[in-house]
Amino acid sequence: MVTVLRALGLSVRIYKDDHPPAHVHVRYGGGMAKIDLAGPENLPILVWTRGLNSADARHVLDYVAENRPYLLARWEEIHGA
Repeated sequence: MVTVLRALGLSVRIYKDDHPPAHVHVRYGGGMAKIDLAGPENLPILVWTRGLNSADARHVLDYVAENRPYLLARWEEIHGA
């Protein structure tokens, strides 16, 4: 596991031995979420959440969307293009 971003109480992680499609795992507060980075129209898609209310899930998704180019680059760096 590699923590690729840490800000605003979020910890965004990419697991080294994980599978496609490109995605991240985000911890926020006492919860977590999995977000695919390459959804329709190049928008991230929330796959699942645990322990996050809808406002927190939206916050996490918005943060990942804002940082999507960087996160995709890190995914490709870790897993190969």
